[in-house]
Amino acid sequence: MNHDSYSDDYLRAIFARVKTIAMVGASPRPDRPSNHVMAFLQRKGFRVTPVNPQAAGQTIHGATVMAAIGDIAEAIDMVDIFRRSDQVAPVVDEAIAKHAKIVWMQLGVRDDTAAAKAEAAGLDVVMNRCPAIEMPRLRL
Repeated sequence: MNHDSYSDDYLRAIFARVKTIAMVGASPRPDRPSNHVMAFLQRKGFRVTPVNPQAAGQTIHGATVMAAIGDIAEAIDMVDIFRRSDQVAPVVDEAIAKHAKIVWMQLGVRDDTAAAKAEAAGLDVVMNRCPAIEMPRLRL
């Protein structure tokens, strides 16, 4: 897949399949982008579980923060990554182990090797995009 651009149909199909999201790097700080994106996704009807080992046990927008993706009891459709690019590979490994369907890397986050590994495991991948930008652009 060419990760320099995504068709609108590809992105729409992803959003149509997603109900549950693990947000890795979610912050309890209201001034952080992940905090705003999490609230946006919840308002759109997604069930978002925040993942952040430094904030484990706290709550963000009513959801308990987990230390790792593997700590989430329910199935996860999408893993939304708010981490630096050099920290993506182990998150992708967790997403594969959890049988997620999609790995989404936020703006400025890209790891082509991890993306190839996720795709080889059957996951769809989006890099360097934000669902809180793409959904309004697509009028979803």
